[in-house]
Amino acid sequence: MAHELGESDWGDWLPTAVAEADPDTVAVWYLGCNGFVLKGSEGTTLLIDPYLGLGDPPRTVRMLPVPFDPADVAEADAVLATHEHSDHVHGPTQAPILAATGADYYAPDASMAVVEREAWTEEWGVAADQFVTVAEGDQFAVGEFTVHVVRVNDPDADHPVGYVIESDAGTVFHGGDTRPADSFPNLADRFDIDLGVLAFGSVGMLPDKQTREPKRTRWYADENDVIRAANALELDRLVPSHWDMWKGLTADPTVLHHHARGFTYPDRLDVVEIGDRIDL
Repeated sequence: MAHELGESDWGDWLPTAVAEADPDTVAVWYLGCNGFVLKGSEGTTLLIDPYLGLGDPPRTVRMLPVPFDPADVAEADAVLATHEHSDHVHGPTQAPILAATGADYYAPDASMAVVEREAWTEEWGVAADQFVTVAEGDQFAVGEFTVHVVRVNDPDADHPVGYVIESDAGTVFHGGDTRPADSFPNLADRFDIDLGVLAFGSVGMLPDKQTREPKRTRWYADENDVIRAANALELDRLVPSHWDMWKGLTADPTVLHHHARGFTYPDRLDVVEIGDRIDL
């Protein structure tokens, strides 16, 4: 079955580390692919695009370990989805977390259509009032965080959004699988973004979804586009994501040091691996 839940051999150390953490500012853990956990100094915990599936072999083959079992996540205040693709909206990963924690689920309409099609309320016992449909321009509070829903540019998605997450400790941007967008200079004017997540990958020959014939595939920004987006957003710190996930589309994020060298932003490149924690 495509995108079935993977089995983790990491045990519960990562969700336990998140639960036991007491950050002074905001702690950010990378879950691989485009998944992140944010935890603030008051304990508010957000998950963004967590994905524990195995892809759809041989088209998409997961190159990363599965870092935890969703049943081991005991605390979460909200789960945010950026767009409807299976590695961003995934019932077997996300619905058990919602059911166990009572967290609210924020996602745009195309993502919510996946939730309905997969029958999360019936299959996993998630309450209907946990789902909140969002669109560009919306703003909502989750504990100590204020979340702004912003426009991004993912030409492969039906309705992608990004999130600007503000707290007293600083501001985080998660763009989903965005490429450079004409909305980014305005976001730089509105927000002082301390840390920005931008998806990065190579171009590869993947089997076509229908014909399974090899097809030139580009899903993520390349080196130049990532730095172009980071400059438009005026990022203090850039965290590249997604470069480690799919066989045939992986990339080396350390090359971004060379591409960023001649530009004002980002001030700093943070290359993180699955399971790593960084702090604002």
